[in-house]
Amino acid sequence: SVSAVMIRKSAFSLAFLGLITLAGVGLGSRLPSSFLPDEDQGYMLIAMRLPDAASLERTDAAARKIEERVLKIPGVASVFSVAGYDLLSNVQNTYNGIVWVMLKDWHERKADNEQYQAIQGAIAGVLAEVPDAFAFPLSPPAIPGVGNSGGFTFVLEDRSGGKPEEFAKNVATFTSAAGKRKELTGISSAFLPNVPQLYVDVDREKAARQGVQISDIYNTLQTFMGGYLVNYFNRFGRQWQVYVAAEGEYRTKTEDVDQFFVKNSAGTMVPLSALTTMERRTGPEFNFRYNEYRATQIFGSSAPGYSSGQAIAALEEVFKETMPAQMAFDYTGMSFQEKKAAAGIPPAAIYGISILFVFLILAAQYESWSLPFSVLLVTPVAVLGAYLALWLRGFENNVYAQIGLVMLIGMSAKNAILIVEFAKLEYEKGKTAADAALIAARLRLRPILMTAFAFILGCIPLWTASGSGALSRRILGTVVIGGTLAATMIAIFLIPVTFVVVEKLSARFARKREVLPLAHEGEPA
Repeated sequence: SVSAVMIRKSAFSLAFLGLITLAGVGLGSRLPSSFLPDEDQGYMLIAMRLPDAASLERTDAAARKIEERVLKIPGVASVFSVAGYDLLSNVQNTYNGIVWVMLKDWHERKADNEQYQAIQGAIAGVLAEVPDAFAFPLSPPAIPGVGNSGGFTFVLEDRSGGKPEEFAKNVATFTSAAGKRKELTGISSAFLPNVPQLYVDVDREKAARQGVQISDIYNTLQTFMGGYLVNYFNRFGRQWQVYVAAEGEYRTKTEDVDQFFVKNSAGTMVPLSALTTMERRTGPEFNFRYNEYRATQIFGSSAPGYSSGQAIAALEEVFKETMPAQMAFDYTGMSFQEKKAAAGIPPAAIYGISILFVFLILAAQYESWSLPFSVLLVTPVAVLGAYLALWLRGFENNVYAQIGLVMLIGMSAKNAILIVEFAKLEYEKGKTAADAALIAARLRLRPILMTAFAFILGCIPLWTASGSGALSRRILGTVVIGGTLAATMIAIFLIPVTFVVVEKLSARFARKREVLPLAHEGEPA
């Protein structure tokens, strides 16, 4: 049999096992790594931006154009938009908007062009046809509440406390260089340094002479120009907000301030234009601070064929190549969690601890320190099978894959235990280690195949999963099925070899321990 030949050629068999181990380590290091996959959650997002300070009406019109085009894409069920809100920076302004794209139910999307990635690509093509706005599709966050969207969120910090103009130059340099990297796509920044603004300068001395409170001037400007919340009222089972503001036609020009008045201490109405001067300027609409430093968020995602880990590595390379010493970086959202997980206990340590626990349990159960080695030495075969299956299906090595690898330690050990336990009994009856291993392999082959293929068939739904969260289940199923197949089809021929080698080494070590005390007893006192 194959096992008998491999036992006779034990040196070759162990070398083959070593090659499998090296191949598993090499393939595992080459697989793209990530934290969590971008799942098909049944919807996706579109972030849109118009030129700085564009009106809300213009933003809404662009959103309607996007809705009309996206609704025609196969697999899309409905579309609705909200103008005046920036999803990525959580800021309300007139020139940003967000579009929700609701997809058809998973069982209705059978065609290739109705799958999540295909729809996302089609949306990107449609958005390029809308010249009024810069828009791009986004995946929702893998974990609701951790970030506003999928992809990465890179925080660029200016720790020198310099001027916004210098910071804007560094941001432009970084985003330009990052946009040229093949690992990255959809690069954008929340920092807009040249937004047209109106600066209102209040003449405090004149206001004091007129008997006008400074707070009244600001409240009047806020009420007429921006709106003021008065109160709430309940109607039709909902709570409504009451705002006071000037009609849009009376607050579109700087000259409209002449129509607003504020009451002084004598009860006389004083025009605001007599107390203020207005100046047109450009500058950032808001200042984002992170760790108390001036900062901005850089958004984007990994390009097709690249993982989030590769995208993060590319961002850090761009930072080192382009940014001066006073600049620093950090992460938020899902990217922060991925970096935090990478800085914690490495997966190799988790596998090592898992194997150690299995070793100690087997040693306690069989009251032997050598038998667990026979069981665990073939674990690399299952690991190689898992990595090979991931590579063939184009999946990444993420959290779900690592969970599957921990499961494989138990599945691989189960096959080995069925042979090693029976071989140990035959060996203790007086048979040679080779004969005992071959007898056990022959008698336990059917139970091994039965249990292994029962487990594989039970995991087929994971391999072919569909619907919400399907990608994570496919990755988990790929790992356990690929690893179990390798452990069943290859490792069963190596288990007898490891048993024979370990038992021979154990017997040789035991003889040395017996000879050593006898030699000491023969020495004269």
